[in-house]
Amino acid sequence: MGIQKDIVKFNVGGRIFQTTATTLANAGRNSFFGALFDDNWDLQQQPNNRQEFFIDRNPDCFAVLLDLLRTGDLYIPSNVPERLLYKEAMFYGLIDHVRSAKWGPFDGNRLKISKSVTGRAPGDGTAIRAGPDGGCCVAHDSMVHVFDWMLEEHPPINLDYQRVNDIGWVNAEHVLISACERLGRGDGGMGLFSSSNGDLRYKFNVVHDNQVKSYTAGALSFSPDYKIFASCKGRSNEYGIGVWDQVTGKQMDFFYESPGWSLGDADKLQWLNGSNCLLVATLFPRKDNCYISLLDFREKRMVWSWSDIGAPLTVDEKRVRDAIAVEECNSVCVVNEYEDLGFIDLRISGGSVRWSSRSRLMKGKMPDEPCYPKLALHDGQLFSSMNDCISVFCGPDWVLTSRLRRSYGGSICDFSIGGDRLFALHSEENVFDIWETPPLPVI
Repeated sequence: MGIQKDIVKFNVGGRIFQTTATTLANAGRNSFFGALFDDNWDLQQQPNNRQEFFIDRNPDCFAVLLDLLRTGDLYIPSNVPERLLYKEAMFYGLIDHVRSAKWGPFDGNRLKISKSVTGRAPGDGTAIRAGPDGGCCVAHDSMVHVFDWMLEEHPPINLDYQRVNDIGWVNAEHVLISACERLGRGDGGMGLFSSSNGDLRYKFNVVHDNQVKSYTAGALSFSPDYKIFASCKGRSNEYGIGVWDQVTGKQMDFFYESPGWSLGDADKLQWLNGSNCLLVATLFPRKDNCYISLLDFREKRMVWSWSDIGAPLTVDEKRVRDAIAVEECNSVCVVNEYEDLGFIDLRISGGSVRWSSRSRLMKGKMPDEPCYPKLALHDGQLFSSMNDCISVFCGPDWVLTSRLRRSYGGSICDFSIGGDRLFALHSEENVFDIWETPPLPVI
């Protein structure tokens, strides 16, 4: 095996580079350079016994990427456009190396603001969703703007005046959009769109009494076995949670809303891998009361539920703004408009909220137009947005450990975590921020 001693010469766009086989092996088997080795990691013989490899690409970018393989550090000189470097890295199969050097594994306590992107549409944003590869999509009324991980915008998706309710990434190539029904048009429901060009691939139908029904689709969620869940409201009895096959688009099931409960108006859906159940939360102010439940589609029944109906008429109990299940703690975490965190025991149906006074963060007067707080859970860290900042809670007692705040942009109306990034959408200035974890120093 000659990997330790072989000197390799490249002619890239007329410039000569020399390196070792050991350095090139750092690129990995699936890279451009990995293809230069045989199965035993010995360099393959060049045709006609040539002494160098010729590559008709940009030599300045090649120099940056070669240094990245040598040291693990990424230094981009001022004469190298960043987007061009990314494109060259994709050609060489080194894009994961670049991203790992640019930002490290996600840690809410080490996040730093990386960039802000001005909104592309008038009006307040509806939702922002992080993509699996570090990109995102942003919904503004009837428009969805899609950005790749380099934050280059793809052609927008226009739903022709149908208000977007939720968006979700099926994979890096497709986004799912739920929208309101327009009376008399038969529109609404859900559609699967290409993230690269915005083309509609197919729509998801609701079938009731063997007839395709027009409906409004709301909150979305996904399960690991390629099922799509959506809250649905039809004109007759199509109120509940629909289930579709992610691959074929065919409806698989429908959990109908029972009298006195709320499913079709749900604000949030969350698939729980541990229990194979779906959390459904309908929250104030969409309804006068809050309804949170766990649905087991295998048994077609509601296995756990909580509501503030009949609870003491306290401000905190009546104004749950968001909810998220924490399976490791057998609880559902809720938040009120003052960013007080509360916990409901999943082992007891109908139990009370245990509010945590340690988490009260708001001091003084509330803003004139505050955004409702949102919750997210990622790698054992709990995140809660409130007005213009995001709080991070850690540990078994969910202690506040850090806060993320921008100097402008107004209140945060939504945020999302994915692809080792946190995206925060501001309402007043129609801008979203990208937060990244700096890479650890290479020793």
